[in-house]
Amino acid sequence: MSEKIVQTAGREQLGEFAPMFAHLNDDVLFGEVWNDTGIDVKTRCIVTVVSLMASGITDSSLTYNLQNAKAHGVSKEEIASVVTHAAMYVGWPKAWAVFRLAKEVW
Repeated sequence: MSEKIVQTAGREQLGEFAPMFAHLNDDVLFGEVWNDTGIDVKTRCIVTVVSLMASGITDSSLTYNLQNAKAHGVSKEEIASVVTHAAMYVGWPKAWAVFRLAKEVW
């Protein structure tokens, strides 16, 4: 079994302002969904990067998730292949944006 995923950013950054959102982020998304055993963490990281790419989200959350993917065993070659494949379905400019950040992470 892999290491349990724990996140506290919700409470640290939004706990007083939006306590319900902080709870859902830390306890449900990361506490339950990320720790579900239906797929491994490496695959979950890839799905998350592609989901952000498809949504056009290229802010610090994408950078964080690229770093998380690398930390959970996604190689430079794998992320390059994943982003290239996804580009055919979600858009070429989105792939360029992801590659710009991925190059910094790897």
